[in-house]
Amino acid sequence: MIEVKLHDVGEGMTEGEIANYLVQVGDRVTIDQPVVEVSTDKMVAELPAPVSGVITDLLVPVGQTVGVGTVLLLIEATEAQPAVTVERTVERSEQPQQLQPTVTALLTERPKRVLATPYTRKIARDLGIDLELVPAVDPSGRVTEEDVRRFVESGTTPEPDQRPVAVEAPSAPVDTIPFRGIRKQIAKKMTQSLFTIPHVTHFEEVDMTRLLALREELKAAGKPISVNAFFIKALIVALQDFPVFNAKLDEANEQILLERQYHIGVATETADGLIVPVVQDADRLTMQQLHQQVADLSTRAKNGDLRAADLKASTFTMSNVGPLGSTGATPIINYPETALIAFHKTKKRVCVDDQDQIVIRSMMNLSMSFDHRVADGATAVAFTNRFAGLIEHPTTLLMELI
Repeated sequence: MIEVKLHDVGEGMTEGEIANYLVQVGDRVTIDQPVVEVSTDKMVAELPAPVSGVITDLLVPVGQTVGVGTVLLLIEATEAQPAVTVERTVERSEQPQQLQPTVTALLTERPKRVLATPYTRKIARDLGIDLELVPAVDPSGRVTEEDVRRFVESGTTPEPDQRPVAVEAPSAPVDTIPFRGIRKQIAKKMTQSLFTIPHVTHFEEVDMTRLLALREELKAAGKPISVNAFFIKALIVALQDFPVFNAKLDEANEQILLERQYHIGVATETADGLIVPVVQDADRLTMQQLHQQVADLSTRAKNGDLRAADLKASTFTMSNVGPLGSTGATPIINYPETALIAFHKTKKRVCVDDQDQIVIRSMMNLSMSFDHRVADGATAVAFTNRFAGLIEHPTTLLMELI
């Protein structure tokens, strides 16, 4: 009998939700045929059959979240398979009494996931404390360093009334939307970010008039370039000047890790929720290449055709919500990054220029959320000023690229 296990389909993945089985018990499958869809915090991935054979068991219910390494289904191979391509387990006919307890344990004994920072987890490990036993004072359920030390000092375990209480279903009929798949994974990622990172949001306005005029000139010359491509190039220049925003905080080792690569995540709205495909090594790409890659990633994200490699290793994330009509927001950082910038609707406004003349300009608001553990407000203002200067004077941006 061949086990099909949940494996890491993306960088750092530790768990996934069973979104859908593509086969039923008794179905005959061929090697590399997709058999199950797994939803992670970034994508829905298909896991293929490692061998040709017949499906004998589906072990984990749809909608359940399980850790990497969990056996999802069993296949009875119908032909000889290379030993290096599959993991074998004991034949069911030899020890039928041992399979059911294993399956039951997988379904009923999976430990709950405690919300806590890596630093808090390290303290708990050093003290030999099980975080599941530590009551959280914070209403969110997040266990802090203080909670752990308080638990050690008290020498007690949480009372039954301190544990979460199940919410009773309403008696009146209601319409429901399934809370699973990408939507559920987004919720987990956002909760982790918001309750781990102390967010501060800085707002700025940017004069887009000259950049939009340049775009029209390029379009007329048959070389259209998207606004997002200009944004990415300006961000890279600003990040090179302020590397603290192209960084990650390593609390456990008390270090701020300054990234040497510039992988820009581009938040993209899809029918299933927000996805962040990544433009890898954006600093090495030309404006035309950036234009093409952003368009390609956006199209494939909306069609559900992204690969795991398209979602890996972003160092900074941007979100252009202007086309949707937004004028402002307080975006949540794409953990474990240090900052996220959002671009809002560009509108024509009456302004006063440097010569005290009343003029009409195309103005855009931006909002930048940053990790206040890593950077301060003055640094964030300097960063957005640098970015705005490049966008407001695009010839200066072009000079930076020479």
